[in-house]
Amino acid sequence: MEQLTELGYYALSRHPVTPRELAGEARFADEIGLGTAFVSERFNVKDAAALCGALAGATENLGIATAATNHNTRHPIITATMGATLAEVSGGRFALGLGRGITPQWQILGVPLVTGAALRDITGLLRRLWAGEMVVGHDGPIGSYPLLNLGVTLDSPPPIMLVTMSRKTLELAGEIADGVVLHTYFSADATRRAVAHVRETAERTGRDPASIRIWSVVATVSDDLDPADRMRRLYGRLATYLQGYPDQLMGANQWDPADLERVRATTAFTGARGPIDATATADELAELAEAIPEAWVADSATGSPSDCAKTVAEQFALGVDSVILHGATPTELAPVVSAYRDIRPERAVGLPVNPGRMPS
Repeated sequence: MEQLTELGYYALSRHPVTPRELAGEARFADEIGLGTAFVSERFNVKDAAALCGALAGATENLGIATAATNHNTRHPIITATMGATLAEVSGGRFALGLGRGITPQWQILGVPLVTGAALRDITGLLRRLWAGEMVVGHDGPIGSYPLLNLGVTLDSPPPIMLVTMSRKTLELAGEIADGVVLHTYFSADATRRAVAHVRETAERTGRDPASIRIWSVVATVSDDLDPADRMRRLYGRLATYLQGYPDQLMGANQWDPADLERVRATTAFTGARGPIDATATADELAELAEAIPEAWVADSATGSPSDCAKTVAEQFALGVDSVILHGATPTELAPVVSAYRDIRPERAVGLPVNPGRMPS
């Protein structure tokens, strides 16, 4: 079966996380031809390095990426070691996806905030280390380090992707990144704008705009799921993001703040007991479904598997190169993937297995 290297899924995207399910899930994803397994790190039992290593051992064809991990939680030599090890153990299938994370979380944990300057600094430093360079007296936005050296030179270092939705970081990605991962619940217009920010900046800074691989992320919630489960994955997941970084998501989509206030007035928000998609009751989810404007979820992949596949295929017309089918397991995605094969866009064919690379 031909591998659909332009499609990905998020590994262990559910609550609660059961890491032992990772390998079987990934092998089935490989079997049905999905292209990449993405790992979104959580500080519980979702350590990105451990899970990516498990993915590399469990599969032979699947691309592997963090989307995202955060450089501020590791010493730079540890991040460099992580990337180098995963590149080697996966046979070149790994891409390192970095993101800013959530500011209140960093404040609570007492670690430095992730800035654009820091992302630029760590990206340049990692590439130097993977090239075998001995870095003496590094002093930059990520900190001061007397001596950094891996003692190896990678023939094929991992590409670096930025996971973002803000214009400034999208433009930074256009300058320095090999790939970009956008965000779930982007409208079609928001996706077009994001693609333009990346590619126009790349061109302005002397890079080939087509060399940057851009992934959109589409909530995929088919009618095959139980209705309550559909509400949790569609409205509950969106509400959870609005708990964590409402300003960024609202700004990217140019949504009306008055609508956000109505969502925040729901019982699910006012009585939140943790992440809403993990803790909300059926009644709270129904209230959220009433409060959230339909336009906010209109560009998600919903309906029959064929309907979902059509939505996925339409993403390529927005200028992206690849699509992550978010919020469902490979088993749940199998009918959507099958339907997608029948309408696969020509421009989606021929991408490398590594999710951070474009054809050379």
